[in-house]
Amino acid sequence: MSPFLISTGVVALAEIGDKTQLLSLVLAARFKKPVPIILGILAATLLNHAGAGAIGDWLTTVVSPTILRWSIVISFLAMAVWILIPDKLDAEEGNARRKLGVFGTTLVTFFMAEMGDKTQIATVMLAARFHEFFGVVAGTTLGMMLANVPAVLLGHRFAHRMPTRAVHIAAAVIFAVLGVLAWREAGM
Repeated sequence: MSPFLISTGVVALAEIGDKTQLLSLVLAARFKKPVPIILGILAATLLNHAGAGAIGDWLTTVVSPTILRWSIVISFLAMAVWILIPDKLDAEEGNARRKLGVFGTTLVTFFMAEMGDKTQIATVMLAARFHEFFGVVAGTTLGMMLANVPAVLLGHRFAHRMPTRAVHIAAAVIFAVLGVLAWREAGM
């Protein structure tokens, strides 16, 4: 199977319930402008995954697989706790929106949220495994869009019905479970 198809499938599945997918819902609920949000997600993903793909070979020669696995465990468990902390962006939303606009706000927040995310790590590993930068980056970007565009469109249409606290609790539970599963895979 081609690196493009593998990358698309792996990232599309990994993105389901991911913090960036939840961010897509939140952005859609806040701004109610799906087109600039989708374009911001696309631009942020291309930038982020291009960087991840470019360092794929280098990172795997510097970091041992054991350290990488433990980093993933810690990241998942930390995200489970972090997602329950109220977001300070709410108080500054008006200023950020005026300064950056919907596209710019989406670009910056999505790019930052994707830093160290499992799909970014997957992009690094896929690029290192296949040594096919363009196929992997195109595939992981398509996977992100397949998972996030429906979230933006649904979030936009059903924003008034979203129980934000319940979504955060569910996401925290998902991250905790992923952390425990990664812990088991790491050998504990």
